[in-house]
Amino acid sequence: MKLADLPAGTKKAAFVSGKKIMVVNADGHFFAMDDTCSHAGCGLAEEGFVDGETITCGCHGSQFDLSTGNVLAPPATVAMKIYHAKAEGDSLLVEV
Repeated sequence: MKLADLPAGTKKAAFVSGKKIMVVNADGHFFAMDDTCSHAGCGLAEEGFVDGETITCGCHGSQFDLSTGNVLAPPATVAMKIYHAKAEGDSLLVEV
């Protein structure tokens, strides 16, 4: 993905090695995690809201830490899988 396609404060879903991953640019810090909420399967890139390094699922309000994937607020009880994301040149690379 090109960095220009992910300006600060935005998130998008992308397929990486066959997995649907959500990528987030939180003020120049890049994060990647599975796009499907561990609670009820909602798409976080489409339904979620980012505040700093926290994403809130728009379906039922579960919150996750973008850097660890840990659950910060229920109803989710299972952490999200995260992936290493880094900017290299004008591209965002995600390691799966």
